[in-house]
Amino acid sequence: MNRGADYRLIAALGTAQTVAWASSYYLPAVLAGPIARDLGLAPTYVFGALSGALVVSGLLGPRVGHAIDTFGGRSLLAISNLVFVAGLLLLSVAHGVAVLIAAWALLGIGMGMGLYEAAFATLARIYGTNARRTITGITLIAGFASTLGWPLTTWLDAEYGWRVACQVWAAIHIALALPLNLSLPRAAPLDQASRPHTGASQQSQRRSETFSMVVLAYMFAATSFVSSGVSAILPTMLVAFGATPAEALVSGALVGPAQVAARVLEAGWLGRFHPLLSARLATLMNPLGIVALVAGGPFLAPAFSVLYGAGNGIITIARGTLPLAIFGPVGFGRRVGMISLPARATGAFAPLTLGLMVEHFGSTALWISALASLSAFFALLLLRAEKTTKAGAKTD
Repeated sequence: MNRGADYRLIAALGTAQTVAWASSYYLPAVLAGPIARDLGLAPTYVFGALSGALVVSGLLGPRVGHAIDTFGGRSLLAISNLVFVAGLLLLSVAHGVAVLIAAWALLGIGMGMGLYEAAFATLARIYGTNARRTITGITLIAGFASTLGWPLTTWLDAEYGWRVACQVWAAIHIALALPLNLSLPRAAPLDQASRPHTGASQQSQRRSETFSMVVLAYMFAATSFVSSGVSAILPTMLVAFGATPAEALVSGALVGPAQVAARVLEAGWLGRFHPLLSARLATLMNPLGIVALVAGGPFLAPAFSVLYGAGNGIITIARGTLPLAIFGPVGFGRRVGMISLPARATGAFAPLTLGLMVEHFGSTALWISALASLSAFFALLLLRAEKTTKAGAKTD
């Protein structure tokens, strides 16, 4: 592909990912209250349904990844839009718990087929080991999913109600995201002979790959626990450290820009180095932010938010670039699906777990998140930055 075609692909897939994230993962942040009031339920039921959807999406990950390895991701991403549509339309007509759960189960299937892991695997099938730049590119665009999605969902709910909001997002999938995913190129079959060879015996290589997958699975599970948990209760945690509610909200607003800035840095200067360096630096951002918060008190709450957000921004990219750099493109989708499975589980239950920790232990909960991040850093020290063979896939 030429550079112009690369940019068009990044714009198309990045926009489709923005729609997918805004209409699923980020939806309850705005609609949990209205849905709960309308159905006569506590908001925790809606967030619990989201947690269930994340578990469903994680369980689907290895199968979806294997399918993308075999057939490419264009068709699967397009099918995910139709599944999202079905889930959103079902949610819009929910009048009880049973339909609410069924709708989020459908949305969980769509998330398993249509969020970052599937997009990363699709890019690996198209570009091979050269997919790092495009992976970074789509996360730069989709990083604005909450920035764009929350205001739109809020406005739709205020003007027309939450049911119409769900229906409008379903229409956006059909009118925008589906055609964009169908515009992606088809990936040709990967040459199995292009799998990297180390010169070691096949059994030794298999053990080495298994060890690397276990380390990465732990690292992403730990960082997902921190990311999902802290993001959900960040203002509350900052208040526990002495910030006023206004200061906590202003500091929390810095997380998004910090994520985008870190991804720009990854696309530029950090992109010259092995993704292991970026990932190791990213796991240190949350502990450094907590040290700054403890040393400076509420005055340095913005510094914590910036460091925490920067780490999150780079770790999101590392979910695609790190497995690609270590294992190569052959079997990438299945590996990423397996590696991401524990992270989906920890991400699903982190908000409740850290929320209870803040309630019972106050600011100590932040130190627990710092220990989780540090454990991910030390896990990454067990991996070496070995270069993979540049084996890509050609496109039609």
